[in-house]
Amino acid sequence: MAIVVRLCYRLFLIILLFGYGLIIATGIFPVVNWLCPVEDAGNRRDKLKMHWLRLFSHILCLDIIVEGDLPRRGTLLASNHISWLDIIVIGRYLPAYFVAKSDISGWPVVGYLARQAGTIFIRRGDKRRIQATAKAMAELLKDGRSIIAFPEGTTTCGDEVLHFHSSLFEPALAMQSAIQPVALQYHGEARLQAPFIGDDAFVPHLIRMLALDKIEVRLSFLSVIEGVDNTRHAVGIEARDRIARKLGVKHPLEPLAIDKKPQIAA
Repeated sequence: MAIVVRLCYRLFLIILLFGYGLIIATGIFPVVNWLCPVEDAGNRRDKLKMHWLRLFSHILCLDIIVEGDLPRRGTLLASNHISWLDIIVIGRYLPAYFVAKSDISGWPVVGYLARQAGTIFIRRGDKRRIQATAKAMAELLKDGRSIIAFPEGTTTCGDEVLHFHSSLFEPALAMQSAIQPVALQYHGEARLQAPFIGDDAFVPHLIRMLALDKIEVRLSFLSVIEGVDNTRHAVGIEARDRIARKLGVKHPLEPLAIDKKPQIAA
């Protein structure tokens, strides 16, 4: 009975949270954009996004252990990917823009909020969008904004680190931005419940997360990778290896690839 009451209460809070998110996105963001200079408006939007994600994390009862140094401005963070929860876990600690699969843009309410928050959506296999995505990332990094990407391109159970798509590192190398690997690992009940894989749908998965007493997760910010005179493929391998070593998991061998220096279309 206590579990049912707790779940109903948290569902009520989530409904309020999403309503609050819509107010921020449709009412407050436009006013901020109108009243403030561009850079100041961006900073204020970032603070509101972090505030909203922190509220979300409190409702979910995220119990996060943080290791390492938070990134400086204008950093590309590359993380392993287990769940949509990853966005809340990382995003609550730093102002950043996410690179996410285009599927998320179609999620009810969440997709709209993600679009208004400046999420860069990427469609795997769509070569026409690759340059547009790279250019959008480069512009954010040039403006001193940080970006959080999940180079695996999909989620896993957390017991492996898949091949990293090296194209996501190209804008950071072109802009000479810092590249920082991030390792995520869920513990306790969340180790089996948190992975968002296969045919999982957002709402049923969200309800399962709300039913948990707490969600234990370790968030590790690893040392920065030097991008000078490095290729995107080499950086991808290094970032992936560091994350795998931190998590103590194995990963498949990297495919052979002929890499090239990063280029961003003007």
